Amino acid sequence: MNKADMVEHIAKSADISKAAAGRALEALIAAVRTTLKKNGSVTLVGFGTFQVAKRKQRTGRNPRTNQPIRIPAAKVPKFKPGKALKDAVK
Repeated sequence: MNKADMVEHIAKSADISKAAAGRALEALIAAVRTTLKKNGSVTLVGFGTFQVAKRKQRTGRNPRTNQPIRIPAAKVPKFKPGKALKDAVK
């Protein structure tokens, strides 16, 4: 499912226009993005938690030269599914 499909699904499920569904989806994405930028977490009960994880510095290899390269530490977004989502997928 891509973003357009998601907007269409939201519009049908909530009985709203596609434009309103698109704005709602954009608002949700913006809220998650803003919270993660502030090192916060977003928990949607029954769905899961979006949070920021710290990835340590590590050594990798340049695929062209096979020389070792240093990959710096970074903060990355992480999603941990909730129990209800896990059970629904089983």
